[in-house]
Order: sequence, then C-alpha cells, then structure tokens
Amino acid sequence: MPTPSAANIPVSARASARGQARHIAGYVYFSFICYISIGLPLAVLPPFVHLRMGYSTVLAGLAISIQYIATLASRPWAGRISDHLGAKVSVLWGMACCTLSGASLVGVAALREVHWLSFSVLIVSRLLLGVGESLGSTGATLWGITSAGHEHTAKVIGLNGISAYGGMALAAPLGVVLDQQWGLASIGVLTILIGAASFALAWRKDPVTVEPGEHLPFRHVLVRVAPHGMGLALSGVGYSVLATFVTLFYASRHWGGAALCLTAFGIGFIAVRVLFIQTITRYGGFPVAIASLVVESAGMVLLWQAAAPWMAMAGATVTGLGVSLIFPAIGVEAVKRVPEFNRGTALSVYTAFSDVSFFLVGPTAGAVIGFFGYASVFLFALVSVVTALGIVVVLKAGNRGQGSQ
Repeated sequence: MPTPSAANIPVSARASARGQARHIAGYVYFSFICYISIGLPLAVLPPFVHLRMGYSTVLAGLAISIQYIATLASRPWAGRISDHLGAKVSVLWGMACCTLSGASLVGVAALREVHWLSFSVLIVSRLLLGVGESLGSTGATLWGITSAGHEHTAKVIGLNGISAYGGMALAAPLGVVLDQQWGLASIGVLTILIGAASFALAWRKDPVTVEPGEHLPFRHVLVRVAPHGMGLALSGVGYSVLATFVTLFYASRHWGGAALCLTAFGIGFIAVRVLFIQTITRYGGFPVAIASLVVESAGMVLLWQAAAPWMAMAGATVTGLGVSLIFPAIGVEAVKRVPEFNRGTALSVYTAFSDVSFFLVGPTAGAVIGFFGYASVFLFALVSVVTALGIVVVLKAGNRGQGSQ
C-alpha cells in the first residue's frame, strides 16, 4: 500500500503544474490583449472603408494589411528593446500603442464625414496597432519565459499561441456587435479601456533582470534563426490557404458549411496545444515538429483530394492537429541558437517569418488558383509543408552533429 506522502505526489504535481500555468498566464495575458485589440475591428474595417466611405476594395484591403507591414518592420526593434531595456518596457510600450490605436479609431469615427482625413487617421491607427502587437507579444513572451524559467519556454510559447488565436476568435464577432449597436467609436473606446487597464497592470508587475553580456549584432541573430524561421514560414502555408480560400473552395464545389472547416481546425489546434504541449519538453522540439509536419501534410492531402464536404472537414481537423505544436516546437530550438541575453531578438526574428508567410501567401496562392483551380491551392500548401519537413529534418541532423562534437 502506498504511503500517504507517496499518494499525494501526483496531486501535488498537478497543483504545481496548475500554479505554473497561472503564473505564465499572467504574462501571456498581455499578448491576449494585443490580439483582442487586433480582432475587434478586423471584420468591421473593410466594409467601413469600402461601403461607408466609398473607397475601392484595394484601399479596404490596405487598411487591414498595413498593420502586418508595421508588425513585420518593428519586430527587430521590439526584440532589441526586450533584450536591452527589459521585457516589461516592451510590454508597457505595446499596451500604450494599442491604447493610442483605440483613441485613433474614435477619431476615425468622429471624422467619418471627411473621408480622406478619416482614412488617414485610420492608417495611423493600424500602424500603431501593428507596432503594439510587435512590442506587446514579443515582450510578453520573453517576460513569461524569463520569469517562469527557460525550461518552460515551450509552455510559454504554446500558451501565447492560444492567446493569439483565442483573442482574435473572441474579438472579431464582438467587434461586429459593437459596431452594429453603437458604431465604430465603441470599438475604439473598448480598445482604450482594455489597453489602459493592461498598461496599469503591467506597470505594477515586477520586472525581470536584463541579462548582462555582449548582445549579438542583429544580422548574426538573423543568420542563426533564419533556417528555423524558414521552416516555420513554409509550415504556416497550410493554415494560411485554409483560412483564406476555404470559403471560395466550398463555393466552387457548391458545398455549404465552409465556416465549419475553420471551427474544426480551431478545435483540433487548441486540443493538441492544451493536451500535448509538454511533449516538446519531453522529446525535444525537432522530433515534435517532424511529427506535426507529417500530420499537417496528411491534412493537406485530404483537402486537396476532397470529393465531399466531410473529407474537407476531416482535412481541416487533421491540419489543426498538425499545425498546433509547430510554432513552439521549432521556436524552442531557435532560441537555443543564441545566448540568453539575445533571446528577445531571436523570438522577434523567428516570429517575423510567420508574418512574412501570412503576407505573401495570399497573392501567391491566388495566382496558383488562377492557373490551376481551387483544389490546387492545397497541393501548393502540401509542397510547402513537405519542404518545411525537409528543412526541420536537416536542422535536426545538424543539431545532432553539433551535440556529438
């Protein structure tokens, strides 16, 4: 019969794990606020610019995409701030940018009768939001890793991903309701409130010590992290084409229920991220990434060959299962490539490859569809994912070679 103390070990371990998760969530929360701020106007701005202002769909698209350009451009800056001034400073600046973005949205609504001026203020709002995402999410991730310990890197990055997807999924429909009930200004007001409250919360948190040491030049960090970033960017093509083109793919087949594919993807993604994030710590980032990429490839095959809605739904679910752990799995290995006092820059560079992927996949995949039809976009994604698999296999082999020396 086990002793009372032995019987209590699993309970204590579970309590400790829950406590650790709550501790990490206290930092990942700031990423959640960034993505809430991004999601609130996401479904509202294109019709506002195109239908209410009367501008072209090109300008409506620009109002959305310019935020990602700002995010990508400011990633290296956010990493340097986190490394040199501390993750807390990066988060504070990020929350301030999100708050100012909300204030600018109020200005957009107030100036809506003067279209050119309202649109100009909207661009400023989107740029501020892009910089806020960069500063807030990079700083929050590094703050969580440094506070929880580097052995929990995978868990921090994993929870950060859940906060990103969850924040946007919750905020987008809420933004539509707010706009319908009280107008665009109400979205700006809510963004101000959550941004300012989060700034105050971050201000009260204890900073972590900035690691002393010689900081590598940015180009050196880029060279070390770039292969991992390429693997991440190519692996993200599967999700990008699914999110962007599944509705048109369904319409081309005269099927209904395309939105359920994204729901199925999300369920698979979150389930694996919650249940299996510890496998990265147990088995290592590269083995988990390889397994995940194989699963994502299977999802792409199902979507490419889908002859009925149930097949496409299955493909979306399998894709979600596969994509879920790729970002944290490769990310864990990427940050190992640089000293601790350069890890903020490494995280920002690594994440930037994902931004580039999302930005470029739309027009590239659209061209593929124009030549070969809608189903071909999933074959394009399959080739990209298999290429990512090859990169990760090579990185794993190189890592083993370095370890044996």
